[in-house]
Amino acid sequence: MGAPDDGRAKIQRLLVTGDTRLKQGVATAKVRESYLAALEAAKESGLEDAVGPLVELRLADLDAREAGAPPPVPPAA
Repeated sequence: MGAPDDGRAKIQRLLVTGDTRLKQGVATAKVRESYLAALEAAKESGLEDAVGPLVELRLADLDAREAGAPPPVPPAA
């Protein structure tokens, strides 16, 4: 297993990749692939408890989008 910072960087990169794919309108299967890879990296790094809920939220949003729900409205600044 690599250094904890390496695991965190990999997780962050995968989450950002998924978010970017989602914003660019890439197929949801590819977006889901990025999020699941981030979850797997979190498990491997021992960070599943910290990252898992974040990934589950993103996957739930993705499921809602696939079901035809409109994207969530961002909170007011």
